[in-house]
Amino acid sequence: MRKAIIILGLAVSIEATAQTFLHYTTTEGNEWQQSKTVLSGKATTEPILNITGQEQGHVFKAWGTCFNELDLDALELLKPEEQEEVMRRLFSPNGDLKFTRGRLSMNANDYSRAWYSCDTVAGDFQLKYFNIEHDKANVIRLIKKAQKYQPQMTFWVSPWSPPAWMKINQDYPVCSSPANTQPKEKDYLLFSPSLTPNPSPKGEGNLTGEGSSYQDATVDPDEMKFMDGKRGRLFPKKLASQTYFIQDPRYLQAYANMFCKFIDLYAEENIPIDMVMYQNEAYSYTAYPGCAWTAEGTLRFNRDYLIPTMQKKHPEVDVNIGTLNTNRLDYVSQFIDGLVAPAQTAEENSTLYTLNSPLVKAIGLQWEGRQIIDSLRQRYPNLRFISTESECGNGQMDWRAGEHTFHLLADYVGRGCDEYYIWNFILCDQGRSAWGWKQNALVQVKSANLSHRFTPEFYAVKHFSNLVPPGSKMQGYVPREQTQGMPVIVFQRPDNKYVVIIGNQTNDQRTATVKLGKKFLNMTLPAHSMHTYIAK
Repeated sequence: MRKAIIILGLAVSIEATAQTFLHYTTTEGNEWQQSKTVLSGKATTEPILNITGQEQGHVFKAWGTCFNELDLDALELLKPEEQEEVMRRLFSPNGDLKFTRGRLSMNANDYSRAWYSCDTVAGDFQLKYFNIEHDKANVIRLIKKAQKYQPQMTFWVSPWSPPAWMKINQDYPVCSSPANTQPKEKDYLLFSPSLTPNPSPKGEGNLTGEGSSYQDATVDPDEMKFMDGKRGRLFPKKLASQTYFIQDPRYLQAYANMFCKFIDLYAEENIPIDMVMYQNEAYSYTAYPGCAWTAEGTLRFNRDYLIPTMQKKHPEVDVNIGTLNTNRLDYVSQFIDGLVAPAQTAEENSTLYTLNSPLVKAIGLQWEGRQIIDSLRQRYPNLRFISTESECGNGQMDWRAGEHTFHLLADYVGRGCDEYYIWNFILCDQGRSAWGWKQNALVQVKSANLSHRFTPEFYAVKHFSNLVPPGSKMQGYVPREQTQGMPVIVFQRPDNKYVVIIGNQTNDQRTATVKLGKKFLNMTLPAHSMHTYIAK
């Protein structure tokens, strides 16, 4: 009886949906234009999505962004009143994007001005010299500017690199580069120490004896390059053969304690941290701050050190698994399986996994990790999924970048992620980092005349976050691959209003229909356009 009542309530809700919808449209150079449309009793085209009112979609929790030093530098090039405008439009509950969550880095990341660490004293296992004084002078100032408009904002943290003295290469990057000072000779640490079977017909060129040799130790300088938002292959092509973090209990425990101390010190600044992930992109073998981890090292640190330490000192903080930027499902399952417990299903020879730790609730994904969301959701149905970082682009900050971000927003959330994080929200010129990379942002500052503009990516995000508050349910999604270039996603807000978001990423005007109950939302979509419809 209870189930029947719930379904009836949902059906009544959708049939009671207002016939009039507000329609917001963005095309290049003509953003967020408002009009009205009405539902129809007839479809003009075959519906690409049918919402019945009985969907049991996942609840979306938060839109957020990251806080980096170069964002602060770009923001402070503007006049005070312009700075206020930017922060209001991004963070105010009455602004455009309404961000409520923030991502932080412990120690420097690739959009810091240069490498720094919260503890530079080698061997400081008691963390006597651990501090956040550098952050107070920089990133925390940026956070305070956001908190002015969103005082209820909450945060989570992941490191890009541990302090250099805790790593086998004793340096902050993974690989050498003209943009850092690591000797090229240390690059061999990434691959070659692993002895792998490799029979040699002649027994020549063999460093370790007949029948085995060091695997190819060459580091591909193009491994991290990307075009059009993808690398288009197995990533990474070769996995690190050893963890760069020193696998000594003293180091592992001190590092787990660092997370706790970071949380404590940020709390003193009224910056609440409620989630940690052990590493940003463990599979990016970077010239900027980074740390390569093997599956064994990942499992050991999380299971034996980070999780029990957090349970003891900060049980209110979630330790989640991420950020995963690899499409090697079999590989990441090795350590995820070690952090969750198997449970037999009714189907023969089928195993699903449930939580093994009360702190582990989610998997964080970015870049190639998006390619395995569906498989991960099937294997771990009780875990949440989080899109931890939008793809950064190449500094063009153009319409094409906006369309790509629109696609990512729909695809991550439509396929099960309940939080989504933008990377840099404001950068100068082409967003060049201290390590020579150019990346995109939602707001671009021009250093030549100190002007700023809101980029197409800003409006791509606005088409989602402005009218889809936390607590909304994702009720239906069809990717652009199935609609010939028109990604479409539908939400039901806490006030029961339906929101339909659709993009036309083709060169031609298109028509599309979404069925809502017994009515039809018929749409005419100009070429290369973004749309949000909400029941009035």
